[in-house]
Amino acid sequence: MEAGRASFARRPSQSLTSWTNPESSWSEETQPWECRQDGCAPRCHRLEEDLSKLEVWAGIECTVNRVQDQYFDQLEWNGHSRRVEDLELFAELGIRTIRYPVLWERVAPDGLSRAQWDWVDRRMERLTKLEIRPIVGLVHHGSGPRSTSLVDPEFPSKLAEYAHAVARRYPWVDAYTPINEPLTTARFSGLYGHWYPHGREEMTTARALLNQARATQLAMQAVRAVNADAQLFQTEDLGKTFSTPALDYQADYENTRRWLALDMLFGRVTRQHSLYGYFEWAGVPEKEVIPVVENPCPPDILGLNYYITGERFLDERVHLYPASTHGGNGIDTYADVEAVRVCEEGIAGVGVLLSEAWERYRVPLAISEVHIGCTREEQLRWLCEVWNDVQRASRNGVDVRAVVVWSLLGTYNWHCLVTRDEGVYEPGVFDVRAVEPRATALAHAVKCLTIDGSFTHPVLDILGWWRRPTRFAYPAVPRRDAFAYQEAPGQAHAHPGTRLSRRPAAEAKPRVILVTGADGNLGKAYRRICEQRSVSCRLLGHADLDVTNVDQIDRVLSEERPWAVINAAGYVRVDDAERDQAHCRAINTIGAASVAAACAHSGIKFVTYSTDLVFDGGRQAPYVESDVPAPLNMYGKSKVEAEKAVQHCLPDALIIRTSAFFSPWDEGNFAFRVLQSLRSGESFAAANDQVVSPTFLPDLVNVSLDLLLDSESGIWHLANKGQLSWFEFAWCLGRTAGLDPGKIVSRSSSELGLAAPRPRYSALASERADIMPTLEDAIGRYCG
Repeated sequence: MEAGRASFARRPSQSLTSWTNPESSWSEETQPWECRQDGCAPRCHRLEEDLSKLEVWAGIECTVNRVQDQYFDQLEWNGHSRRVEDLELFAELGIRTIRYPVLWERVAPDGLSRAQWDWVDRRMERLTKLEIRPIVGLVHHGSGPRSTSLVDPEFPSKLAEYAHAVARRYPWVDAYTPINEPLTTARFSGLYGHWYPHGREEMTTARALLNQARATQLAMQAVRAVNADAQLFQTEDLGKTFSTPALDYQADYENTRRWLALDMLFGRVTRQHSLYGYFEWAGVPEKEVIPVVENPCPPDILGLNYYITGERFLDERVHLYPASTHGGNGIDTYADVEAVRVCEEGIAGVGVLLSEAWERYRVPLAISEVHIGCTREEQLRWLCEVWNDVQRASRNGVDVRAVVVWSLLGTYNWHCLVTRDEGVYEPGVFDVRAVEPRATALAHAVKCLTIDGSFTHPVLDILGWWRRPTRFAYPAVPRRDAFAYQEAPGQAHAHPGTRLSRRPAAEAKPRVILVTGADGNLGKAYRRICEQRSVSCRLLGHADLDVTNVDQIDRVLSEERPWAVINAAGYVRVDDAERDQAHCRAINTIGAASVAAACAHSGIKFVTYSTDLVFDGGRQAPYVESDVPAPLNMYGKSKVEAEKAVQHCLPDALIIRTSAFFSPWDEGNFAFRVLQSLRSGESFAAANDQVVSPTFLPDLVNVSLDLLLDSESGIWHLANKGQLSWFEFAWCLGRTAGLDPGKIVSRSSSELGLAAPRPRYSALASERADIMPTLEDAIGRYCG
């Protein structure tokens, strides 16, 4: 997986065509499992019948990378190391092939003599019973155990020894990825300094790249000594670089270098190859290059990992871009940014880049990682766009076998390229922040694709952010398609500027979510966030829809034909409700139940909101979903009655209990009044005997939308993690905003003269999933 370039190092300053190719008669003695032509001959025409059509495969983000002396292990972070039962969840999706980790660093960190096979044994047995074919990965962005590294001369033979042990233990395994993305790993470890051995020069990069290529050759030789039919499924990042005219030469170099690891395996890095002299230039003796050059090991299938950030744009006008994007090659200084953020035409797209790979190598292909760290609807849009583009490429003659849905269990800390453990999680097909992995909307999409190759959802009516005008972060520039290298006479390349048709010019009107309560803070927040996320919605005020009028509800639903209704309308004046009980019950209870019943009749998804005030405060630990409500006031009673009525009408309804929220978009909430008073030098009184979980409104709406898209139902507690008295909350707001919290006055509830009784403790937590940000984080964003 490559999340983009966070830093940049010096590129070759010589003209590529000026490199010399010295003669050499050097040879080496045969090493154990050495990969000669007869041991790794082309095998791409000997494939199983089940690879004859486009399939959905899957994979677990399983990186074990080293930073200094610390190993970061995705399998520990996502919990799969402790849950063999995850494999049943994967099988239920219809997955029959999976990229699966049998990683060197995990199995044999202290050498093969002390290898720990039990973990792998249990999972291989379970995969066999589930009839799921594993493509076994041995190194995934790693550098091996502590006894070796990517620049260790013995790294190739050591990995081969481990590969041989794996093959002997599991002789039925017939597909391997010895090393994932060798070029990416070499760059991140040898050029940019992110991962061990933290090199920042071309020599380290070149040695790491050669070592990985040689290790792949020797590993496959070792595996095939046990299973002659074992296949090499080699993965590499599928990217593309574009540039201004002045930097065409640099883009040309990068677009040739992207194939270098694969070219070595295919035996194409001969003296005629334009980058043959790169290794000498980088300071690597030719005698270290020859064993790789003379022992090709062509992959049976090429796995191409494709990410939006993999397409880059180089621009020498650095003043147009932030300093964090600036880099250079020793000749020119330039900005290196995501092409999608600056190129008028956007990204070339997976279909075009697949065609380039097909024309270059003419072996079966797969898109071996499909993932985007984004909101749920964008994850669906990305998966479906890639799937559709791959299907088009297949119809156009590209031999592509599968799309691999990556990150079944999500990813951790890729925002910083896994250089730190900050606990930043991106959900995938499953969200592991629940008691057990929770299926997201992607799970339903994958299941549909495995069944009949198609999937539909209302959010797909709108293009992904990478196809919308709002994607630009910099002044738009025409995308110049860099020169496509031809390493052999007559070799043809698909033109990277070719655009695949995506949608009809005249699109149907997107299907909408109806949101009641347009004039309330919750409804207004939905308007903003749905616009930000390009989820089509229509807000309805009381004049548009009276939730207590059944005939009007039916008419509006019939006219608008929404796919979901979010009931953000409600009687929210807690103290007034004690004197206006009939009106409160009519809106909160009868209104919610009436809309739910209409949605049930029409097969429409329904979301409504409840409150922490359904509890009496008789405990001192956060309330969870299974706790029995016992409201103290009329407002809480109306919400409990609504919960029961809605569940009776529509068991699949999503009911969200939350706490009093604070928002950056209104001036009536508690947090705004606190900061306004402090900035004016005035005191502010707050209750010291009511403990709550204040909820940041943007977090509430975003997570609510995710749960809606995931087709979740039942009661959920959504509140920012943490608990404070109103006094403590006010104090934290003042301190975080850099104001003097000394003006916050502590008062009891009785002193504040509140009419409605309130629980002394109503903090919320969830026993279903830990998916809300912390309160500390939310306060920081509110005050920032």
